[in-house]
Amino acid sequence: MDPYITDWLNLAIRFAHVVTGIAWIGASFYFVWLDNHLETPPDWKAEKGISGDLWAIHGGGFYEVAKYKLAPEKMPTLLHWFKWEAYTTWITGFFLLVLMFYVGAETYLIPTGSDMTQMQAIAYGLGTIIVGVGAYEVLVRTKLKDHGLILGIILLALGTALSYGLMQVFSPRGAYMHMGAVMGTIMAGNVFFGIMPSQRALVKAVEDGSKPDSKYGLNAKLRSTHNTYITLPVIFIMISNHYPMTYNHNAGWIVLIALILIGAAIREYFVQRHFGRNKPMLIVGSIVATIALAYAIAPAKLEATPEQLAQKVTIADVQTIVEQRCSACHSENNTDDIFQTAQGGVLFTDAASIEQWAPRIKARVIDSKDMPFMNKTKMTDEERLTLSLWLNQIK
Repeated sequence: MDPYITDWLNLAIRFAHVVTGIAWIGASFYFVWLDNHLETPPDWKAEKGISGDLWAIHGGGFYEVAKYKLAPEKMPTLLHWFKWEAYTTWITGFFLLVLMFYVGAETYLIPTGSDMTQMQAIAYGLGTIIVGVGAYEVLVRTKLKDHGLILGIILLALGTALSYGLMQVFSPRGAYMHMGAVMGTIMAGNVFFGIMPSQRALVKAVEDGSKPDSKYGLNAKLRSTHNTYITLPVIFIMISNHYPMTYNHNAGWIVLIALILIGAAIREYFVQRHFGRNKPMLIVGSIVATIALAYAIAPAKLEATPEQLAQKVTIADVQTIVEQRCSACHSENNTDDIFQTAQGGVLFTDAASIEQWAPRIKARVIDSKDMPFMNKTKMTDEERLTLSLWLNQIK
C-alpha cells in the first residue's frame, strides 16, 4: 500500500479510536463515580424503589440523578444504553491493529532477523487475541467468579506468561500492542458478553412483571469491575510506542506487568476515594514503584576502554554514520520505502542539526537502541559506541 495513503488511513482511524475511547472511558469512569457517590434517598423516594440519589451542578444547570434498587414499575419510553462507545472503540482499535501491525507486519510486527512470514505473524497475532480472550471468558464463567482474589491472581499469572511469550515471538513494540489488544478485547467482550445481556435481562424482567435474577447483576458487576482496573494499563499501552525505554528493555515483559499493576493501583485509589475512603499510600506507593522501576531499567553508563575514551570523535565521523544509518528516514528527501517524510520532525541536514538532536540521539540510538527503526539500516555496535563517545565529549 502507498505509504501516503497509509498515513492518512492511520490518522483517520487513530483519531476515531481516540475519540471513541474518550467517550467509552469517560462514560465508564462517570458511572463508577456516580455509583459510589449515591446517598440514601429521602423516604418519599425510597417508597418508589429508589435506592440512592445524587445532586450535581454542571454547565450552569442542576442535575438530580436517582438509581432504583431494582427497576421502575414501568419502563420509560426512552431508555439510553451505553454500548456503542465500547464497540466503536474496539472496532477502530482492531482496524488500527490490522493497518499498522498486519498490513505492515514486516515493518512493525516481525522481529529483525526472524524467518517469520507475514501470514504467520498475522495468524499468531489473531490466535493470541482469540485464545487470550477465550481463556478469560472460560474463567469468569466458572465458580472462580465468586472468588475475586483467586481469580485476580490467576489472571495476573496468565497475563505475565502472555507478556513473556509475546516478547519471544514479536517485535517488542508488536508484543506490547498485542497485550493491549487482548486486554482491550476483554474489555469490549465484558460489555458484549456480560454487561449488555444482564441489562437486557433486567429490562425484560421489568416488562414481564417478573423479579430479575440477581445473577445477572452480579455478573455485570464483576465484569465492570475488571474493566475499571484494566482501563489505565490499556491507556498506557496505547501510548507506549512513544516510550521505547519500556518495551525495548531486555526485561520489557516484566516492565509491562509492573506498569499494569501500577496503573491498577492508581485506579484503586480513585475508586476508594469515590467511597469516601482516602488512601494516599496507594498513590505514594505507585509513585515510588514508578521511580524504582525507572531506576531499575535505566540504561547502563558508557562502557569503553581508556583508549576509546581518549579517542577524539569528530563531527565528520558522526555525520558519516548518520548519513549511512539515519538519513533514509530523517532527511528532506527520505529514501525509506515506508517512512517517506521525516519521522517526528527530526531532520539531519548538517552538523548543526545533528547537534540539535543530540539528546534524542542519546535516548533512542544509545539508551533504548530502538533507532534506527527495527535496525533496518543495520547500525553496528561499533557505530553506536562512536556516537556514544561523541555525545560524551560534547555534554
